[in-house]
Amino acid sequence: MDSNDPFTAQLPQPTSARPLLGLTVLVIEDSRYACDAMRLLCLRSGARIRRADCLRSARRHLQVYRPSVVVIDLGLPDGNGTDLISELAVSQPRVQVLLAMSGDTYLEGEAMAAGADGFLAKPLVSIAGFQEKILSLLPEDRHPQGPRVLDNAVVIPDRIALQDDMAHIAEVLEDPPDDHALAYVAQFLTGVARLAEDKPLEDAAHALAAKRALGEAAASETAILAGLIQHRLSNKVAI
Repeated sequence: MDSNDPFTAQLPQPTSARPLLGLTVLVIEDSRYACDAMRLLCLRSGARIRRADCLRSARRHLQVYRPSVVVIDLGLPDGNGTDLISELAVSQPRVQVLLAMSGDTYLEGEAMAAGADGFLAKPLVSIAGFQEKILSLLPEDRHPQGPRVLDNAVVIPDRIALQDDMAHIAEVLEDPPDDHALAYVAQFLTGVARLAEDKPLEDAAHALAAKRALGEAAASETAILAGLIQHRLSNKVAI
């Protein structure tokens, strides 16, 4: 729980309609679009949310308070999320629930080995799935009493946040990107495109990642991706 938060002296009890009431979730996620989806999931579940967009910002948050749940995206602009997972897994007092999140499901084993309690696969829009994952890792006294009807709805994040993500990547691609920047772009856009159900953008991100995996030059793939980004920025209706 939030060790330095005065509002946690008497935590509200979870209810069937708001099963995560009383929890604070720190989401470490650089995509504004994905983070808005998490905001809506927390809102519908009764949890409070705080956000950090990089490892540095997350560490500043954690110096001030201890959240109940930490959700860490594995691909962040200033490093690998597994590094922070390793730190939090052995810190005392330990957060109650430590979750990794990524669109690359093959990273689940790495995250669990680092000390994560569970893994969330992107895109994450199911309210019931989000609630069930967290409740499965909480002690019984933080579960709602009695039967609970599963909320099978999905959340729809704000498309303005998607525009912000497109502008962010356009800025990254303004200067000739190095290998680290290209890896970041491919990872970032894969998750965002899946959440936005933008298949052409997802395919282009995959093509860039595939070329990099082969150790080959990816100028053509990068140019195609940059063109798609500019098209989405100039034609807001299209996304």
